[in-house]
Amino acid sequence: MKRLVHPGIETLKPYPPGKPIEELERELGIKGPIKLASNENPLGPSPKALEVIKACLYGLNRYPDGSAYYLKDALANHFGIAPEQIVVGNGSNEIIELAIRTFLAPGELAIQPYPTFLVYEKMVKAQGGSMVSVPLENFRLDMEGIKAHIKDDVKLVFLNNPNNPTGTHITHHELVNFLEEIPEDLLVILDEAYIEFAQDPNIAKGINLLERFENLVVLRTFSKLYGLAGLRIGYGFLSRRLADYINRVRQPFNVNTLAQKAATAALKDYAFVANTLKLVREEKAFLYRALEELGLRYIPSQTNFFLIEVGDGEEVYKAMLKQGVIVRSMKAFGLESYIRISVGLREENVRFLDALRRVLKV
Repeated sequence: MKRLVHPGIETLKPYPPGKPIEELERELGIKGPIKLASNENPLGPSPKALEVIKACLYGLNRYPDGSAYYLKDALANHFGIAPEQIVVGNGSNEIIELAIRTFLAPGELAIQPYPTFLVYEKMVKAQGGSMVSVPLENFRLDMEGIKAHIKDDVKLVFLNNPNNPTGTHITHHELVNFLEEIPEDLLVILDEAYIEFAQDPNIAKGINLLERFENLVVLRTFSKLYGLAGLRIGYGFLSRRLADYINRVRQPFNVNTLAQKAATAALKDYAFVANTLKLVREEKAFLYRALEELGLRYIPSQTNFFLIEVGDGEEVYKAMLKQGVIVRSMKAFGLESYIRISVGLREENVRFLDALRRVLKV
C-alpha cells in the first residue's frame, strides 16, 4: 500500500489548546467558569478595534486587501521601518509556517530551546525537517548551548523572547553576541509575541537589530496586548529580500478584512494599551505576593503569564477544572510539576487563589 501521508506527519501530536470556557460548562455543568490558560487579554478587545469592526461589516462581500497596505503603512509609521520590511499573517503562527516553508527544505535541521512554543517543532516536522531541542538552563534560554549545536545542516534557529511557557528572557547583549558568532546565512526567527509586557529595559528587541543582521526575522502579534486573539492577526519585521521570498509563498488574502481593520485601529488605542500593561503589572505583583504567603514557588516572568510549581501539575489542572477555573497543564511541555496561569482581572485572580488553596489544601 502506498504511503498515505508525509512521514513527518505520522509522528506529530495535535497541538493541545487551552480548554474553552464553553466546553467546561458543557462537560461539568459549571456555570460562570474563568479561563486563565491561554495568555489572553482579560480586558477584552481594543475598543477602537470594535468600533472599526462594526463600521465595516457591510463590506464583507469584498475580498480583503491582499497586500494589507493600510495595516503595513500603520505598522511602518508606528515602528519607523519601511512597509516592504513587514509581512502580515493569520496570526504570527502563519508567518512561522511561511518562514519554514520558504527557507527549510525536507531533511534539513532547525534548533529550538526546550521547552518553548510547541508549534515550532510541529511545523518543522510537517515540512519534513528535524528539530534539535536544547534544554533551558534555570528556565532561561541557553544561548551557548544553542550555539554549540549549530552545524552546516542547520538552517533555522527559533528563539522565543520572552519564552513561552517560562516567561524568561534574553538580553540585548546576549542576542547580539549570539548573532555575531553564528553563520550569516543561518536564519534566526525571533518570536516576540509577549515583548510588550516585558519590564526589563535590557531585554533584546529584534527591531533594533534588523539593519545589522539580515538573517533575523522578528515576529509579533495583536493577539495578546491588543486583545485580538480571535481575529488571528500577526506581523513580522525582516529585510526586504527575506520579505520578498515569504510573499512569494504567502497565500493571497491570507489576513481577513476585519482583522486588518481592527489591527490598524488597535495600534493607535494607546489608552487601552496603557490600561492592559498597568493591569498585568499590578495583578502579577498581587499574585506573586499571594503565592509567597502560601509558600508556593513561581518563576518570575516578563510576560502576562507565569509558572507555578504545584507537585502534579496535570492533577492540579484537572482538580481546578472542577472548581470552575481553567489553568494550563505543563505536561506537554515536559514541566510535569508546574501549571501556567495567565494574569486575569482582580476578581478572577482572587477566585483562582481560593480554588488553588482548596485543591492544594494550603
